[in-house]
Amino acid sequence: MTIDENLKLEKQLCFRLYSLTKLMNRHYNPVLKKLGLTYSQYLVMLVLWKKNNTTSSLSVKQLGEKLDLDSGTLSPLLKRMEKQLLLSRFRNSEDERSVEVKLTGLGCQLKEQAINIPAQMFSVTGMSIDELHTLNVSLDSLLVTMKTK
Repeated sequence: MTIDENLKLEKQLCFRLYSLTKLMNRHYNPVLKKLGLTYSQYLVMLVLWKKNNTTSSLSVKQLGEKLDLDSGTLSPLLKRMEKQLLLSRFRNSEDERSVEVKLTGLGCQLKEQAINIPAQMFSVTGMSIDELHTLNVSLDSLLVTMKTK
């Protein structure tokens, strides 16, 4: 393969991932709009739904680490979600510098409405469960490799 071949847009992994991300977002947007969520808000909810109640909290720092988002991006997002009454933010009583986040009752209820979203998104991939699993394993491996470089 020549150098010119390597520089073709369609040969770039980064462009495939970028295009796929944009396409996935286009598929998610109408589904999430029914719930009043953006894709970023949906990701926050996925992390908080794992706790699955209104008494467990997570620090903003921990949430940022799980989502790979910095506080400058995450704080305005959480503020909007708090205005939507999906979550509440409060200072940690043991460490005033730490802000905690927990679901509200409305945020917990939203999980029931979102339960079929993964199946809806899987259906647009045209992949089998085994193919999707293999792809996820490959992408996870790529993430680990690139984080260590």
